[in-house]
Formats: sequence, C-alpha cells, structure tokens
Amino acid sequence: MKQDIQISNIASLPTRHGDFRIQAFKDGCQEHLAVFTDPLPDIPMVRVHSECVTGDVFGSQKCDCGSQLDATLKMIAEHGGMVIYHRQEGRNIGLLNKVNAYALQDQGFDTVEANHQLGFQADERTYHAIEFILKHFGLTKIKLITNNPKKIESIKGVEIVQRVPMITPPTKCNIDYLKVKKEQMGHML
Repeated sequence: MKQDIQISNIASLPTRHGDFRIQAFKDGCQEHLAVFTDPLPDIPMVRVHSECVTGDVFGSQKCDCGSQLDATLKMIAEHGGMVIYHRQEGRNIGLLNKVNAYALQDQGFDTVEANHQLGFQADERTYHAIEFILKHFGLTKIKLITNNPKKIESIKGVEIVQRVPMITPPTKCNIDYLKVKKEQMGHML
C-alpha cells in the first residue's frame, strides 16, 4: 500500500448499537473505514469485515455478512474494539461481477464455482490496507473476530492473541453458502 494515503478526520458515529468513532482511509480509488470505541482497550477486539452491499445494506439472506456485521457491532459496543470495513466487494470481484455470480448461483453454481465461471479465484481479496490501519491506531495486539483462516494468515504487523469466532444462526437461504465456506474455503464454522 502506498504511503500517500489520505486519512479523514475522526468523527462521531452514533448507531443503534451504541456510540462509536469513525475514520476513513483512501488509497487511490479504494476507501476503507475504521469504526471503533473510544477509548480502545489495550487489546481490542477487531473485525476485518469485507464489504457486502447486498448483505450489509439490503439484508440479503444468501450470505451471513449482514448478521455478522450486526453481531460484531453489538460485541464491540459492549467490550470495546474496532470494525475495519474493508471495501473489497464480493471477495474483491466488484459489485457488477458479484451480481453476475448471484445469477450463476441462481442456476445452481455454488459461490466458488460462480467465481470460477467468471474467471476469478474463489477469493480475490488482499489485506495490505489492514496493516496500515492497525499501525495508524498504534495497535500491536488484537483479538481478531473471524472464522476465516486466510484473514488470520494475512494480517501482519500485530500479534493476534486470540481468535474470536463469529457464528450467526444460519438461514434456509445461506446454509449451502456456509457449507461451501467451511468445506471449500476452510472457514472455522
């Protein structure tokens, strides 16, 4: 990640879960958000939440993204911590391709197969921006809220002292999606 990153001022963000602070980070055309409690604990709970407009905004039941974000915000409001909203939609294939992948899923492909049909890997995300954001806040140790082993391996520059699982109740619409995450992508569900 380039060192000419633009960083916004810190602002208040009152939510239904509690009062947070928010700061934006811009590198080229990618923008990410840090939503955090003030003060942060010495070893905060941190979730790197990959953008999912369909789940986070529209409440799609095809995935567990929206329910995970909601549960995480409740958790950090209670215990202190941070959500890094990682703007890499659709495992970093973009919104247009994600909707095309949805159409393929409607034809019977699973999420991994749909990405492959579109010429992408199962997961195209990169995590270099996360190191910058964690360093910006002076974090050296975190409790990482994740089920994704790739996120654990990819986060550099801090010590992950604990993995905190993020399990939300499955729905009839996302049970196959969760099965693919577990069996094909190694998620700890």
